[in-house]
Amino acid sequence: MSDKISNEMWGGRFASGPAAIMEEINASIDFDKRLYGEDIDGSKAHATMLGAQKIISAEDAALICDGLETIRGEIAGGKFAFSRQREDIHMNVEARLAELIGPAAGRLHTARSRNDQVAVDFRLHVKSALGALAEALEAFIAALLDKADAHAGTVMPGFTHLQVAQPVTFGHHCLAYVEMASRDLSRCRDALTRLDECPLGAAALAGTGFPIDRHATAAALGFREPTRNSLDSVSDRDFALEFLSIAAICATHLSRLAEEIVIWATPQFGFIRLSDAFSTGSSIMPQKRNPDAAELVRAKPGRINGALISLLTVMKGLPLTYSKDMQEDKEQVFDAIDSLSLALAAATGMVRDMTVNVEAMRRAAGHGYATATDLADWLVREAGLPFREAHHVTGRAVASAEAQGVGLEELPFEALHAIDPRITKDVYSVLGVDASVESRTSFGGTAPDNVRAQIAYWRERLGEAAR
Repeated sequence: MSDKISNEMWGGRFASGPAAIMEEINASIDFDKRLYGEDIDGSKAHATMLGAQKIISAEDAALICDGLETIRGEIAGGKFAFSRQREDIHMNVEARLAELIGPAAGRLHTARSRNDQVAVDFRLHVKSALGALAEALEAFIAALLDKADAHAGTVMPGFTHLQVAQPVTFGHHCLAYVEMASRDLSRCRDALTRLDECPLGAAALAGTGFPIDRHATAAALGFREPTRNSLDSVSDRDFALEFLSIAAICATHLSRLAEEIVIWATPQFGFIRLSDAFSTGSSIMPQKRNPDAAELVRAKPGRINGALISLLTVMKGLPLTYSKDMQEDKEQVFDAIDSLSLALAAATGMVRDMTVNVEAMRRAAGHGYATATDLADWLVREAGLPFREAHHVTGRAVASAEAQGVGLEELPFEALHAIDPRITKDVYSVLGVDASVESRTSFGGTAPDNVRAQIAYWRERLGEAAR
């Protein structure tokens, strides 16, 4: 087949025939060069161990480590020439090492394979990403706690079905996201425990006959211990799947907050205002203030959920051990790391940046007869009605107030007394929004004192985790 016919079949994207296609589909250096630091760290640990075990000479081990550090500096300084012909970060580094130190570079790959090499590189990268995510979550939680502290007593409407349900405090609302973020943080720490095993030394799939010390390389790379099965070591990517699962759940939490910020920032709600730092204008409507940062955070789960499904699909039918399919494991993880990092930073910034319109929240809390449940509870507690009967009486009171165009707390006593003679004037003590939130003293409730106690609890917990 001529090159002309080949190009017509494969399209104008390629300069030549099938060989160019193979290079295009096989090369991973365009994205896995991101692993250069981990690759160099893994190679140094391996070379040092080979020297200590007298598998290679101490002189060669030292020469290799020095050369690897030179390469690290070249890449960090933007002076390294990556080659797609060398496929991946491992071969690019090794080829350059040979240029720098000569034949000794060829000894580095003794007792290892690219299979365990990429496995350890990728684990190190995800381990670092989980650590960074945990730190970002702690900063997010701290921002929420500060906002909750400032608004422990700020009354706002609580919603179900996006309809006004009962008054709560804005501090309590912020603490709901603290709970979500704390579970995300817990998942990060749990995943780090499971991930903390080093696959280096599993070689291609069966281990090696060389007298390597896998515990030494695991310790040198900061892992708790080496992995215990060479087959699983090179074929496992569930640590990446777990990271993506955590990322998807966390991004979903951030997206819910972002949606609320979008709603709260509308003129119709007017609960908060974002500064110019987190807002944009319109190209045609000069009056607009668009919460673009919140909208972009709201959109991020689309990418992150897609990454999770993509990798699950890649891995779902692979026989043991390594298959080239697994080259498709990194791009979506890298994208999820970047997307979630940016979303968390933006969410943290918006929480700290937002100005709360206390009066707008208070006014809205009184809409929709939000204290109706307080009336029903009062009838149960003070008048001795069964709750279902109290619910019916309260419904009639709401209908009366609605007919008169007033709130429950403004309904004349005569009207309430006519609905049920067991109602006394004491009922007005529970019909205001402040009285409502202050009465919710059950553990986990919205009462301001509860909110402050939970803030103190979370600050202490975060402080203990940092120590």
